[in-house]
Amino acid sequence: MEKFSALRVHQEGDKTAARIEQICLDDLGPGEVVIRAAYSSVNYKDALAGTGRGKIMRRFPMVGGVDVCGRVVESSDQRYKQDEHVLVTGFGMSQDHDGGYAEYVRVPADWVVPLPAGLSLFEAMAIGTGGFTAGLAVQRMEVNGQAPERGPVVVTGATGGVGSFAVDILSARGYSVTAITGRPEEQGYLSELGAAEVLLHQELEKGGRPLEKGMWGGAVDNVGGELLAWLTRTVKPWGCIASVGLAGGHDLNTTVMPFIIRGVSLLGIDSAGCEMGMRRTVWDRLGSDLKPAHLGSIAPHTVGLEDLPRVFQQLLSRELRGRTVVRLAGEAC
Repeated sequence: MEKFSALRVHQEGDKTAARIEQICLDDLGPGEVVIRAAYSSVNYKDALAGTGRGKIMRRFPMVGGVDVCGRVVESSDQRYKQDEHVLVTGFGMSQDHDGGYAEYVRVPADWVVPLPAGLSLFEAMAIGTGGFTAGLAVQRMEVNGQAPERGPVVVTGATGGVGSFAVDILSARGYSVTAITGRPEEQGYLSELGAAEVLLHQELEKGGRPLEKGMWGGAVDNVGGELLAWLTRTVKPWGCIASVGLAGGHDLNTTVMPFIIRGVSLLGIDSAGCEMGMRRTVWDRLGSDLKPAHLGSIAPHTVGLEDLPRVFQQLLSRELRGRTVVRLAGEAC
């Protein structure tokens, strides 16, 4: 196989540098399946890794990108045949294994998911880790008894990738969704996705008692920190809180009162390490009953490898909303 393009991240002294290079298959980590990449995507974790703002990668140099989809070109595992369309999200990609920002990607067969029947290759990466995480949150909440009749579900960090999908998916399933954002200019966007109410983070009155008035039937939280602590105090009895992110901090200062008096459930959502049975269930649902209705609005940008350093900076500066897709070979892969 001839050399191909990849965005590799290097550690040079105390600086991190991401640049496009020509590499060969032998430069990639081991695996039974080689994929001709069609699309990847940009996640917050990718921006942290590609700029060095977060200690994500465990070795250097490494190809970035926690998501990829495309066509199988080689497989020593009988589960996957040549020309089959597949996707990979999470696991160790762009952490301790070369990721999806390359024209060819090699991964362990145990990480590979067949492309769901209801999704195109582009749609799979428009959804990507962000949409998968939101779908996993909804799946876990509903298994634990969450239902529209329990009351409105609040989504924090609502203009991000996970938040946008959570608003879309929950509203389509009949929930009254309250979106919380720090960006007043995005209220129209969130209403378009299905939010019945939009609240500004900076205007919330959080109080400080162990239990505040119950306001929410449940919650999907992308922020953590003080906001997550407030949610534990304000979710109604038997509601579920899906803890997804920590954009506002990793500390959680709360009490046991919400859990032993109101029966609130705090559900951790680990999309990267999700076991394969659940992973396939959620992806199949994302191609059917959980398929986002506003995918074009949530993922409005498509870029090439050469654009990624700029996009990383925009994402970390909170200049972007929703999702950005990375085009490699496209649908013609």
